Formats: sequence, structure tokens, C-alpha cells
Amino acid sequence: MELYKKVKKFVINSSKGSSTKHYERTAYWIKQLKPNADEALLIAAIAHDIERVFRDKKKTYYEIRKKKVGMTDKNFLDYHQTTSAKIIGNFLEKHNADKNLIKRVKMLVSKHEVGGNKNQNLLKDADSISFFENNLKDFLKNKLKIFGKQKIRQKFDWMYDRITSRKAKQIAKKWYEKAIKELEES
Repeated sequence: MELYKKVKKFVINSSKGSSTKHYERTAYWIKQLKPNADEALLIAAIAHDIERVFRDKKKTYYEIRKKKVGMTDKNFLDYHQTTSAKIIGNFLEKHNADKNLIKRVKMLVSKHEVGGNKNQNLLKDADSISFFENNLKDFLKNKLKIFGKQKIRQKFDWMYDRITSRKAKQIAKKWYEKAIKELEES
């Protein structure tokens, strides 16, 4: 797990003081959902959203597009997943990680929003749980002003509805219901 520690440090240092709780809790939820998770899955969990850290939030086309069509736009999600996979893949290559591990991490991260195989779905589920556990305050306080209630509700519904496993859905349900209630009251 030495490589995982290096990746975690990279994510934290790259975040430049921004909270990394969502990343860390995604890894935590992977361990809860799959106690024998391998290092590649844990690395994918801690680094799945690394593109966000390097994104130029004021200039990028994808941010503009996101505001127009919502946060679940297929083109935006494809860009986010692919770029995150590329960034973490490059980091792992620079640290001489095993080629098979790099390939596996990139495969996992490249589908963490939409899922696909069993482990991509697991990462997606852990990401959703962590989203509801850690991001509600930011969405209801900051993003609501930018995107409006309808797009925030779409994001909340999408994050919950995409959960594949029954166990993950049960874990996320209380936070999802709280999110909807607080959104309706805002």
C-alpha cells in the first residue's frame, strides 16, 4: 500500500488547501463495500476526481457547458473521467508503478461516473455515498446559486439513482433524503 500513500499525498498536495474529504471518504466507502479491495481500487477511489483539482474553473469550456446543460451532461462526464484517468495514470507512470496496476486504475477511473463492470460500479457507488456524505453543504450553499434548484435536484437524483448495489443505496438513502428536503426548503 506504499503506492496508495504516495497517491493520497499527491491528491492532498495538489488540492492546494481545498478539502480532500470526498476523496478520502470514497476510499473509506470502498473498504466498507469491499473489505478486501486491492490497491488499484483504493488508488482509483482516492484519485477518481483528480481532474477537478487541475481544472481552470473560469475558462474551461466544460464549466460553461455544465452550467447550460447540467452537471450530468455526457460530454462533460466523459471529459472528466478520461482526464482524471490520464492524470493519475501519468502520476503512476512517473512513480514506476506496475503497468498492469496503471492499466487497472485508469480503467476504473475512466468509468467512475457511469460504471460498467463490477469494480467500476463499486467505485461509482462509493463515489455517490461520499458525495452525499460530504458535498451537500457546498451544493446547497454555493452551487445552488449558480445552477438553480432544478439542476441541483437533477444532480442529486442522478447521484442516487446511479447507485448499483442495494447496500450502497441503503447507506446513501438517509443523506439523499436529507439533501432533497434541504433543497426543497431552500
